[in-house]
This record gives sequence, C-alpha cells and structure tokens, in this order.
Amino acid sequence: MKTTFLAQALALAAPSQAYLRFGCATLSVQRLDPLVEPGAIPSAHLHQIIGGNGFNATMDPTTDVAERATCTTCTFSEDFSNYWTAVMYLARNGTYKRVPQYPNSLLGNIKGGMTVYYIQQDFSSNGNQKITAFKKGFRMTVGTPLAKDGSNPGLRYTCLQNVNTRFPETAEFPKQACPAGIMAIHHFPACWDGKNLDSPNHQDHMYNTNRGAFTPAGACPASHPVRMPQLAYETMWDTRPFNNKADWPADGSQPFVWSYEDSKGYGTHGDYVFGWKGDALQRAMDSTALLSNGITTQSVDKANQCSVPNTVTEDIDSWLTALPGQGSMPM
Repeated sequence: MKTTFLAQALALAAPSQAYLRFGCATLSVQRLDPLVEPGAIPSAHLHQIIGGNGFNATMDPTTDVAERATCTTCTFSEDFSNYWTAVMYLARNGTYKRVPQYPNSLLGNIKGGMTVYYIQQDFSSNGNQKITAFKKGFRMTVGTPLAKDGSNPGLRYTCLQNVNTRFPETAEFPKQACPAGIMAIHHFPACWDGKNLDSPNHQDHMYNTNRGAFTPAGACPASHPVRMPQLAYETMWDTRPFNNKADWPADGSQPFVWSYEDSKGYGTHGDYVFGWKGDALQRAMDSTALLSNGITTQSVDKANQCSVPNTVTEDIDSWLTALPGQGSMPM
C-alpha cells in the first residue's frame, strides 16, 4: 500500500518517527562533478549542489569532508555531506532557460535545494535490521546520463498537482503541464560490499534492491551484505512559469530537458559524498526516534546563508542558445 502524504506528515510530527527527512538549500549551481570528472574545471554539464561548503572540483577521498567544511545548507548542522543532480531546463525554439527550484512541503523558506531522506526501513517502522552508517570517504552515484530506459524503479518523476502530490510516478518526464511543477526522485542503493568506500564507476561497491516509492528495499545479497541507510532525494522543479501549452513544441511533446540534453528523463542521476560529523549519522540510525541522541539542527535562515564561490564563471540563467558545456552563448 502506497504511503500517503498525510501519513508522512504525521510521522514527521511523531516522536517515534523512523527516518530522517530534512531540507538542504542550494549551495551552488555550476559545472563541477568531483566524482565522475574529478579535477575538471568545468565538467561536462551543469549540476545543482547542496550540503557542506567543503565542496570543490576534486573532493579528495583521503580528507574528511566534515573537517574541511565550515557551514552546511542542510537543516542538520552536523551534516556536511554533498548531494547533487543535473539541472532542468526549458527548451524552446533552439533556446534554453533554467527551471528554478522551490521548497518541498514543511521545509519553510529554504532556498531551492532538495529534500534528503535517510530511511531505516519505511515511514512507519525502523525494522529490526542493523543499519550501518556510511563511512568517512564514502561516495556513490545512482543512474547514468547514458540510460535509455526507465528500468531503475528508484529514479522517477511526479507531476505535481500541489506541493503534497506523491503519485503517480513516471520513468519519463511528465507529458502534460503540471500545475505545481515536477518532482524528480532519486533513490540510492542501500546494500554495501562492506569493503570499498568507492568503485571505479561509483556504483559497483553498492547493490540496488530498491523497489521505488519509499517501499522497503529488498534483502541484501551475499556479495553486498551490509545494510546501509536508504538514501533518497526529492527535488521540486518549478515548471509553472512554462505551463502555457502554446509555448510548447508544435508536436505536443513536453519541453523540458536535463542539462546534458536529455528530453526523455531516463538519464536522471544523483551523486553523494558522505560528510556527517563524527558518529552523528550512526547515532541516528541506531535510534528509535531518529531526531534524538543530540543530532543538532540549525535555522533555515542560517542554512540559506551557506554557499561556495563559483569556480566556473558562465551564464546559466539567461535565455541560452545551447546548454552550458555545449558552446552556450546568451541571447
């Protein structure tokens, strides 16, 4: 049975909630990708990044992200991790316009960004498994820009009727105008091999038993026996200013693309670099009430103030004749 938003909201308010759900404001929007293209300035396509201000083009895995950062855009002030995805654009008559982000439900006036989840089992129970927190130096990705189908059930879209809409989910960009925008959902694998903090493709050290829609993940295989938190992102893309169907392509197709020119949406992908301070995340995963055990929070205003300077200087917000990284020039 699918979880309703009301059930989620009640769980958020209850002292026995069995997961972490929190907002992180936008840290930066620029062409850097320290996992797939470490050291490249600029990277191939544009990303929107949240989390700690230790983010940079290299993200040396031998250094502690939590020690390098001095602030975070996340509600939990002990979380200096970095989370990022591609950026959505409107494509119209050979030009492109960046789609803004807006806050998810119950997150206040947070500036753009994403909603992050760390789930033990589901929204109503933390189950009976030991959940091992990610380790210092851990990183992973989910999805690939080269995907040609929507076979990963954890990578989905919701056409928002309002900010609380959660179903149905689709593997492609919604084909109709969405009254409250488009939510992009990224569920990461939660089974670890217990040995490697990363792998050459940033995925093989993890095994995906995700079933999508925040349902409990399947059992971990012997090759990847260690259950880790079920990490997920929700990004609210404000497509409302572009809902006039008269401005859509003449063939009636939907007009949105990812920043690497993906108009289907199958190539949606997310990146993660662990950076919680000390044992804060493990304490959360060991807790019945996940907001207990001294996990500190900060105000939305303080989270909104954290940022990093742009390493790549280019126009990403005007009407562009090509996407950033594709020879873009402002009109």
